[in-house]
Amino acid sequence: MAITARTGGTTRDADTDAEAVPLVDAARRLTRAAARAAGPGERRELTGAQMELLVLVRRRPDLPVADAAAALRLARNTVSTLVTQLDAAGLVERRTDPSDGRVVRLRLSPAAEERMAAWRARRVAAVQSALLRLDEADRRALRAAVPALERAAAVLEDLGDQQ
Repeated sequence: MAITARTGGTTRDADTDAEAVPLVDAARRLTRAAARAAGPGERRELTGAQMELLVLVRRRPDLPVADAAAALRLARNTVSTLVTQLDAAGLVERRTDPSDGRVVRLRLSPAAEERMAAWRARRVAAVQSALLRLDEADRRALRAAVPALERAAAVLEDLGDQQ
């Protein structure tokens, strides 16, 4: 029988704690290990917030600055500062929305596209190398887990949007 507690508007129980804690720890460890194995790349040249904004703009080209601030849960002026820094570094392009001159939309520069593609390729190669060292049962289990991980990420994104 699970012990249930209510904290911060959500219900928690010992069963989900036993699932959530190792999942969060493993995901964090996998992400860090893949980044380290890929080499320094952009991580040494850019702050975490700058990288986060670049990843968001790569996923959502022509994103308005205000929407980027909302998605990152940062103040608009903070995102504007990040955009100014990334623009000065030649990594983002600002474009005025043709239908509303007050709106600034963001796109990655060709240089940023190339750098991010190279960084991603190095991370993918590092993970592929690790997967080749696992047995088939582990690789099959990881492949089977991907859809559930995607759904869990979507639920977390939705929860974050509600705050």
